[in-house]
Amino acid sequence: MSDSKKQPPAASRGRDVDGQRLKRMRETGAKPPISQPNQKSEGWKPDFTLDCGWGRLVFAQTFDQLSDVAGALREEKADRRDIAVYVRDPHVLLASAPLEVFLDPSHTYRLNLSSYRPSKKTPKGYFIRRLTSRADAVAINRIYASRGMVQVPPDFFWSQRDARSMIYFVAEDERTGEILGTATGVDHAQAFGDPERGYSLWCLAVDPQARHPGIGEALVRRLAEYAEARGSAFLDLSVLHDNVQATALYEKLGFQRVQFFSVKRRNSINERLYTGPETDDGLNPYATIIVREARRRGIQVEILDAPGGFFRLTQGGVSVRCRESLSEHTSAVAMSICDDKATTRRVVEQAGVKVPPQISADADEDRIAAFLEEHGRLVVKPARGEQGRGISIGLTSMEEIADAIEVAKQTSNDVLIEAMVEGHDLRLVVINYKLVAAAIRRPPFIIGDGQSTVAELIAAQSRRREAATGGESKIPIDGETQRTIAAAGKSLDSVLALNEELTVRKAANLHTGGTIHDVTGEVHPALVEAATKAARAIDIPVVGIDFMTKSPREPDYAFIEANERPGLANHEPQPTVERFIDLLFPLSMPEPTRQALRKGSRAGEKTKG
Repeated sequence: MSDSKKQPPAASRGRDVDGQRLKRMRETGAKPPISQPNQKSEGWKPDFTLDCGWGRLVFAQTFDQLSDVAGALREEKADRRDIAVYVRDPHVLLASAPLEVFLDPSHTYRLNLSSYRPSKKTPKGYFIRRLTSRADAVAINRIYASRGMVQVPPDFFWSQRDARSMIYFVAEDERTGEILGTATGVDHAQAFGDPERGYSLWCLAVDPQARHPGIGEALVRRLAEYAEARGSAFLDLSVLHDNVQATALYEKLGFQRVQFFSVKRRNSINERLYTGPETDDGLNPYATIIVREARRRGIQVEILDAPGGFFRLTQGGVSVRCRESLSEHTSAVAMSICDDKATTRRVVEQAGVKVPPQISADADEDRIAAFLEEHGRLVVKPARGEQGRGISIGLTSMEEIADAIEVAKQTSNDVLIEAMVEGHDLRLVVINYKLVAAAIRRPPFIIGDGQSTVAELIAAQSRRREAATGGESKIPIDGETQRTIAAAGKSLDSVLALNEELTVRKAANLHTGGTIHDVTGEVHPALVEAATKAARAIDIPVVGIDFMTKSPREPDYAFIEANERPGLANHEPQPTVERFIDLLFPLSMPEPTRQALRKGSRAGEKTKG
């Protein structure tokens, strides 16, 4: 090896490494305000804030005084979340308004676009495009709601569709046209004349029920490539310090953590970020969402048994024990009616609610055979039970029925056989005898990639459902799953073609991998009337009524069952939890809700008159 190719001494290499590290710290560390004339570029805008619909981005590097940054945060509007970004000396800003602002517990990551390399893989089953319609805006809000994010007026999205400083990308399912994810980009140079030519990513969100892998990565890559094409030098983003899954994705794509800080205003939206960790470990999502809403209203919460979902709510001398959405307001009689599906059916049928034909599994074989011949396809289910356990659907032979009865008896000694009603599984949540939410529940299905087996696709889909629901939803590979797969002419070892779909269970229960899709705004009045009629017949104040229906827009239906403990966490953006707390503690109801109810009451009286 020639002298020209010899490596420098170790000491020199160490100095070079230290020099590179110091250079990187200077380039990516907290910087002073852009105040010198030679730092400013064409289009420069001092004291700049950008309205993003969900709140404003306060670019602190454009402010000369930290007190002015605090003043900008004080102008935050109701139900919005402003963020001061690139804050230098955040400790000084916090000291100037300690009761108003707090240091956001998020890390900032930066992708150097000059070293970014596009992926050789292309999205399968979906594609990334820009926002093009008001329907896209509505879909983005649906995803925001499912992720607990602040929603944006749809007209705002539409008004910004041609803006040069901000862009919205969405991921669209190739087959259904459904919006699966979204990301927002902000061009700093276009926004305020940033001399560093920066770009930032905001509001990356993927529908928790999306079945396609890699949607988040595809959205980030699309935005990075878009920013690079526009001459941007880097792409920044902010991620909560404990979001391990997102952080792993960003580091995989080449993002590096940089020392920038963000400051937010203390408000009800940000509360969990500055009040410290909640002592609710062990509560499932259905209990957690109620407990959080109660605390937000100043209601005292006492966790009685976290694994079982039991807690006590207390305010103003009123104390109510709950198990998730089941409270002391539900009587033991009402609960007993719901607990026995045969009893539930008789009670609602007497009230005029339409029910499907049904017999007991204890009937003799000839009667069961005649019932099968009459209806063609049957459902076998335990008379008692929940979460879809022991249910078999679409049975067409006496052998299948016999096997299904044995499975159902593992859940309940009493087993029912019911005529199968074709259509959609519709859940209607009725609180205080008013419809609050309606949603179509769909059975779990997988999408082929041309390489993976059915078993591998189920495992991957199950992992995504578990991650999206806090471990509450997963697809079991049991007799029902294997029977459904076999009925489609497949096995667990089969390899599905690219984009080939396979339904792996007939039941649409969320706990066994099903998904839920809000239809509250389009449900037919006849279905609403039937659901409230069923709730009054059972005399239960909080209930999930399940119908089978050809379409939520049509009046035809068949009653399936009533759930005395419906999962309220499954129905965003509908205010199921808010109405539940209103029922328990009417005096805690926010004033805007009171005014809306008073207006609705007056409108109803005028209509009757």
